[in-house]
Amino acid sequence: MAELDPVLLGAALLAAVALGAVVYVFLEPYLSGQRKVEKRLATIAEGEVRSSARRGAAEQASARRKAVADSLKDLESRQKDIKKVSMRLRLERAGMNIPMKSFYISSAITGVVCTIFAFISFPTAPLAAPIIGFVGAFGLPRWYIGRATKRRQAKFLKEFANAIDVIVRGIKSGLPLNECLSIIARESPDPISTEFAEVVDQQRVGVPISECLERMMERVPLAEVKFFAVVVAIQQKAGGNLSEALGNLSGVLRDRIRLQLKVKAMSAEAKASAGVLASLPPIVGLLVYLTSPQYIELLWITPKGRFMLLICAFWMFCGIMVMRKMINFKF
Repeated sequence: MAELDPVLLGAALLAAVALGAVVYVFLEPYLSGQRKVEKRLATIAEGEVRSSARRGAAEQASARRKAVADSLKDLESRQKDIKKVSMRLRLERAGMNIPMKSFYISSAITGVVCTIFAFISFPTAPLAAPIIGFVGAFGLPRWYIGRATKRRQAKFLKEFANAIDVIVRGIKSGLPLNECLSIIARESPDPISTEFAEVVDQQRVGVPISECLERMMERVPLAEVKFFAVVVAIQQKAGGNLSEALGNLSGVLRDRIRLQLKVKAMSAEAKASAGVLASLPPIVGLLVYLTSPQYIELLWITPKGRFMLLICAFWMFCGIMVMRKMINFKF
């Protein structure tokens, strides 16, 4: 038998040892469970990353909700502080930029005119003149201011959604919010232009935008204006996409206006019926007086007739209030 060459034998042993080492290096993680441990650790690390991301998103959403709640509480607390509305603020809400002295003088003149009219119309009723004069001096001017305020608020609400659309388009095109408000103040009809011009003027002297909108909310006490002020205040505190938020608000305002018009259309027949029922007794009484005055004048020349007229007027007032409650819808 031929003897083995020691050199070849050593080389073969070294090759076998190297091959075994290579096989051990590649198979050792699988045989010892190291690969499973690494996969387990990678899965845990990935889960921690995902959970931290979820926690970050949850914390951000919680911060935004907290900012919204704080803004709403702040606005509600400030509105509760303004319990008594001054006459100056009522005139501003009606769009009347007149001095208080002129208003009081006009009210006094109205009261004097009503008193003189009562003296001429009811010479046999001495108490009618001071009562009608009091109503003319204190009730009639405030009633007119209330009517003017409602008309102005209706005009404001009609164009408010378009004004918000101007802000949305301006922000999307790269304009700042202040410039969008200036465009509305220049281009929009009254009273939108007047109110936003006041906001722009206050911003120019350093008043924050949130406070400017709160003052506008005092002059125009509408829910839509409150929504707009809340959205802008939240964006100023917590950040976010203002154009998207205002776009959604514009859609909500248009839906509210559409709902109001639908309710008015559906209740028009009920309002017409209520008007006919309320006006029927005085019209019938006037026609009877024109045809047979001696027959109906007993109602106001005799004590029993005056008492019956008073009772009838009371029940007519109750019926009108009930019908008004039935046909007026809050939405």
